[in-house]
Amino acid sequence: MGVTAGRQPWTVTLVCGASGVGKSTVAVPLAVRYATPLAEADDIVTALTAMTTSRQQPVLHYWNTHPEALSWQPEKISELHFALAETVRPAFEAVIADHVEADAPVVFEGDYLLPELAMRFGSAVRAVVLEETDEQRIVSNYRIREPDSGDQHQRARVSVLVGAQLVRRASRIGIPVVAAHPWTDTLDRVDGALRATLD
Repeated sequence: MGVTAGRQPWTVTLVCGASGVGKSTVAVPLAVRYATPLAEADDIVTALTAMTTSRQQPVLHYWNTHPEALSWQPEKISELHFALAETVRPAFEAVIADHVEADAPVVFEGDYLLPELAMRFGSAVRAVVLEETDEQRIVSNYRIREPDSGDQHQRARVSVLVGAQLVRRASRIGIPVVAAHPWTDTLDRVDGALRATLD
């Protein structure tokens, strides 16, 4: 694509997508290309969990207080995923708003980022959803990242369901969706999709 590294013409870049689809693989070099810091949504979820109790934030703590949820059907786990995403949405919005107000560029990635987060900030925020529909590829990604984690097929099925919902939500509001594969040009395709929203 031949894009020169340097600041992009917007402030916050959101890289959305389900677990295991390769968000970090894209977000890290994207931050380098844009010459901006990288922020992880998971870090905010971890901080919120540490600062609250299950009584204060039952959805946020649900995985810890209900370990049996890991054996639920993938569809039900997917529903819980989006319930948690909505729970932490105000925190993400506050972080995004702070970056926009301070004009402090950042690439922000994470499983619980919703494409709708880009809507209230106008041209200052751009989002993309990274999509992977091949369950076996997601299993392979998990095995590379977490080689001792055992069978990951259930988790990959959940990821496919979450990803499909993110794609539907993004499509409704005009947020670009980019296929994760082939990896040879994913970075360029993501960058191109983000820049195309400026046209």
